[in-house]
Amino acid sequence: MLSEPRSGRLAAWGNGLLAGLVSPDDAVLAIVGDDAVHRVEGLPGETAAVGLTLALGRLRSLGVTGLRVALPAPGHPLGLSGPPEFNARALEAEEAVVCHGAALGLVPEVYEAGPAGDVHVEVVWQVLPVREAPPADVPSLGEAERELAEALREATEVLSRLDVAASGPVAEAAIGAYRARA
Repeated sequence: MLSEPRSGRLAAWGNGLLAGLVSPDDAVLAIVGDDAVHRVEGLPGETAAVGLTLALGRLRSLGVTGLRVALPAPGHPLGLSGPPEFNARALEAEEAVVCHGAALGLVPEVYEAGPAGDVHVEVVWQVLPVREAPPADVPSLGEAERELAEALREATEVLSRLDVAASGPVAEAAIGAYRARA
């Protein structure tokens, strides 16, 4: 059983390949993992499904400079920037990969066959158009730091106003009752 999403492996090893840090064969072996095979459908310039090695090379030739993981959940489409068809498929799969440098995204479709203990798993990555804009729900690091600092300030003000740190008469009575029993 997998402990990480397939899109995470594709993005991590695909980025390593795009950066020239790993060979195509090593990247594909790591991405496929325990699955039987990964194929890619809908790749621009291809009329049929192609293997992962060719697909990664084709993505590079289309201008892809990086891959980003999207792990959406219903009500929280983290990492998705649209259009609706891509978002719907990614939500259904609960994962996707978005390409940087080309307006493309990949969503895995997993097919399993065979008896228990001898399951054959095939993954078909569907290539779909995406918006090149960054996803609206993912803040930049600076924005995230500002939001966190603001939330901490607000929480501190509320706790100070409620005088949570001080002990009131109810807390003092409970402590007195505890001491009396001891």
